[in-house]
Amino acid sequence: MKINLIIFIVLICAINIQGITMENKLYHHLPDGKFRNPEGSPERKENVNWSFRTFNKEKKKLDMSLPSDHSIKKEVVLKNLIKNQNNDFIGWIGHATFLIKLGDTTIITDPVFSRNAGPLFFGPKRYVDPALNLNELPKIDLFLLTHNHYDHLDIKTIRKFPFKDAKVLTALKLGKYFTNNRFKNVKELDWYDEVKINDLKITFLPAVHWSKRSLTDTNKTLWGNFLIEYKGKKIFFACDTGYGEVYKKLGKDYGPIDLTMINIGAYDFRPMFEKSIYHTTPEEALEVAKDLKSKRVLGTHWGTFVLSLEPILEPPKRFKRNAKSFGFNEDDALIFKIGQIENLNDILK
Repeated sequence: MKINLIIFIVLICAINIQGITMENKLYHHLPDGKFRNPEGSPERKENVNWSFRTFNKEKKKLDMSLPSDHSIKKEVVLKNLIKNQNNDFIGWIGHATFLIKLGDTTIITDPVFSRNAGPLFFGPKRYVDPALNLNELPKIDLFLLTHNHYDHLDIKTIRKFPFKDAKVLTALKLGKYFTNNRFKNVKELDWYDEVKINDLKITFLPAVHWSKRSLTDTNKTLWGNFLIEYKGKKIFFACDTGYGEVYKKLGKDYGPIDLTMINIGAYDFRPMFEKSIYHTTPEEALEVAKDLKSKRVLGTHWGTFVLSLEPILEPPKRFKRNAKSFGFNEDDALIFKIGQIENLNDILK
């Protein structure tokens, strides 16, 4: 009888401890199967006055003229790819699509090569072509996908992607987009999951964002940031994210970061409402990088699609202008041209 009582007590204690651990670890998992942002994240106001009509009216007022050097000519991009084929490098294809070569692993992030970011022919049209076409990419070993929004998860690109043997790392419940399109090596990640690939360590970390591709699937798939560790260096590739207290914790647990790559565009929605809580302003992007104890920070997610109503060239100007206010030298707030390829040693110098 005593033995049975002891076993019962031990089981109860084990269940309680496990319950506490799971509750802490899985705060972002809701009972209905949906996901939510980390504790302390901003929440969307219920009285947001969103209007497609107003948005399209205001969008027509934007000056869409670009400097001639906003993009690098394709022949130069291709030449620089060959020049750097034996080097570690980072290159910007456009929006959140980057090529990152680290040792024997060439990575592509959130690749979007379609003319529009939406279903079929709907959604924002890109006003700058990608630096390369899909068939001009070098061999891709690792495909990183942060979340399911159309300007990040481009199903047409996934269908036509030439390297179906690439390893795919993505958020929970997004694997089907790849397995349904003949990718063979797909792994879904929850926050804080770690994967080792060649000489890289990849950790999927929380972001302040959301997910949606239809009228009925809001927050039914996860979103997140990727931390890439390579030869003692740390590169933080941000999902679309707003500012949140979680970044102070991530900086404490995972910092210092050598390079933070983070969204600096798609934040201003006036006159409908002031700003998005799910996209950092240039200043908030710098604050995230500061919280992560970053040495350098690269602005992403601008200069390709009109997703919001700030002037299209405002994000990089504000980003550079305000760097010192957040403890960075202006040269440590990096802005690439579309098609720019830089040696990793030069970026992290």
